[in-house]
Amino acid sequence: MLSAFLDQVTDRRGGFISPQRVSEALHVPLAKIARLAKVHRNTLAQHPESPVVQARLGDLARIITAATELLGGEQGRAIVWFKHQPLAGFDGRTAEELVAAGHSDAVLAHLDLLREGSYA
Repeated sequence: MLSAFLDQVTDRRGGFISPQRVSEALHVPLAKIARLAKVHRNTLAQHPESPVVQARLGDLARIITAATELLGGEQGRAIVWFKHQPLAGFDGRTAEELVAAGHSDAVLAHLDLLREGSYA
Protein backbone atom coordinates (compact mmCIF):
# COMPACT_ATOMS: atom_id res chain seq x y z
CA MET A 1 0.00 0.00 0.00
CA LEU A 2 1.27 3.46 -0.87
CA SER A 3 1.73 6.08 1.79
CA ALA A 4 -0.92 8.79 1.74
CA PHE A 5 1.68 11.36 0.67
CA LEU A 6 3.03 9.21 -2.15
CA ASP A 7 -0.49 8.47 -3.31
CA GLN A 8 -1.25 12.21 -3.23
CA VAL A 9 1.77 13.17 -5.38
CA THR A 10 1.72 10.32 -7.91
CA ASP A 11 0.61 11.04 -11.46
CA ARG A 12 -1.59 8.03 -12.11
CA ARG A 13 -1.55 8.44 -15.89
CA GLY A 14 2.23 8.64 -16.14
CA GLY A 15 3.04 6.40 -13.18
CA PHE A 16 5.59 8.78 -11.67
CA ILE A 17 5.88 11.31 -8.86
CA SER A 18 4.50 14.58 -10.18
CA PRO A 19 6.64 17.64 -9.41
CA GLN A 20 3.51 19.80 -9.67
CA ARG A 21 1.67 17.67 -7.11
CA VAL A 22 4.66 17.78 -4.76
CA SER A 23 4.68 21.55 -5.14
CA GLU A 24 0.99 21.71 -4.25
CA ALA A 25 1.32 19.31 -1.31
CA LEU A 26 4.21 21.28 0.21
CA HIS A 27 2.62 24.65 -0.63
CA VAL A 28 5.77 25.90 -2.35
CA PRO A 29 6.44 27.09 -5.90
CA LEU A 30 7.68 24.62 -8.48
CA ALA A 31 10.96 26.56 -8.63
CA LYS A 32 11.59 25.59 -4.99
CA ILE A 33 10.90 21.94 -5.80
CA ALA A 34 13.52 22.24 -8.56
CA ARG A 35 16.03 23.60 -6.02
CA LEU A 36 15.22 20.77 -3.59
CA ALA A 37 15.62 18.21 -6.38
CA LYS A 38 18.79 19.97 -7.57
CA VAL A 39 17.56 20.17 -11.17
CA HIS A 40 16.64 23.05 -13.47
CA ARG A 41 12.99 24.08 -13.22
CA ASN A 42 12.49 23.40 -16.93
CA THR A 43 13.58 19.80 -16.35
CA LEU A 44 10.67 19.34 -13.96
CA ALA A 45 8.23 20.56 -16.60
CA GLN A 46 9.73 18.87 -19.64
CA HIS A 47 11.06 15.60 -18.17
CA PRO A 48 9.31 14.91 -14.86
CA GLU A 49 9.70 11.17 -15.42
CA SER A 50 13.51 11.30 -15.72
CA PRO A 51 15.36 8.95 -13.36
CA VAL A 52 17.21 11.82 -11.65
CA VAL A 53 14.02 13.79 -10.95
CA GLN A 54 12.19 10.68 -9.77
CA ALA A 55 15.04 9.62 -7.47
CA ARG A 56 15.21 13.02 -5.81
CA LEU A 57 11.45 13.41 -5.50
CA GLY A 58 11.35 9.86 -4.16
CA ASP A 59 13.79 10.84 -1.40
CA LEU A 60 11.60 13.80 -0.56
CA ALA A 61 8.49 11.58 -0.47
CA ARG A 62 10.26 9.08 1.82
CA ILE A 63 11.21 11.89 4.20
CA ILE A 64 7.68 13.29 4.39
CA THR A 65 6.24 9.78 4.76
CA ALA A 66 8.64 8.85 7.59
CA ALA A 67 8.01 12.15 9.39
CA THR A 68 4.25 11.66 9.00
CA GLU A 69 4.49 8.20 10.58
CA LEU A 70 6.54 9.56 13.49
CA LEU A 71 3.98 12.31 14.04
CA GLY A 72 1.06 9.91 14.34
CA GLY A 73 -0.11 10.23 10.75
CA GLU A 74 -0.35 14.01 10.74
CA GLN A 75 0.98 14.96 7.30
CA GLY A 76 0.46 18.68 7.85
CA ARG A 77 2.67 18.60 10.94
CA ALA A 78 5.27 16.59 9.02
CA ILE A 79 5.40 19.24 6.30
CA VAL A 80 5.76 22.01 8.90
CA TRP A 81 8.54 19.98 10.56
CA PHE A 82 10.28 19.52 7.18
CA LYS A 83 10.22 23.23 6.42
CA HIS A 84 10.76 24.85 9.81
CA GLN A 85 12.17 22.59 12.55
CA PRO A 86 15.94 22.92 13.05
CA LEU A 87 17.48 19.47 13.46
CA ALA A 88 19.80 18.75 16.36
CA GLY A 89 23.31 17.95 15.20
CA PHE A 90 22.97 19.75 11.87
CA ASP A 91 23.96 23.28 12.88
CA GLY A 92 20.33 24.33 13.20
CA ARG A 93 19.49 23.51 9.60
CA THR A 94 16.04 22.21 8.72
CA ALA A 95 15.30 19.01 6.82
CA GLU A 96 14.37 21.18 3.83
CA GLU A 97 17.74 22.94 3.93
CA LEU A 98 19.56 19.63 4.21
CA VAL A 99 17.65 18.17 1.25
CA ALA A 100 18.43 21.28 -0.82
CA ALA A 101 22.12 20.79 0.03
CA GLY A 102 21.98 17.18 -1.19
CA HIS A 103 21.80 15.50 2.23
CA SER A 104 18.53 13.58 1.99
CA ASP A 105 20.33 10.51 3.30
CA ALA A 106 21.26 12.35 6.50
CA VAL A 107 17.64 13.38 7.06
CA LEU A 108 16.46 9.81 6.51
CA ALA A 109 19.12 8.53 8.94
CA HIS A 110 17.97 11.14 11.49
CA LEU A 111 14.38 9.94 11.12
CA ASP A 112 15.51 6.31 11.50
CA LEU A 113 17.18 7.21 14.80
CA LEU A 114 14.00 8.88 16.00
CA ARG A 115 11.94 5.86 14.92
CA GLU A 116 14.24 3.60 16.96
CA GLY A 117 13.67 5.77 20.02
CA SER A 118 16.96 7.60 20.06
CA TYR A 119 17.05 11.27 20.85
CA ALA A 120 18.50 13.06 17.85
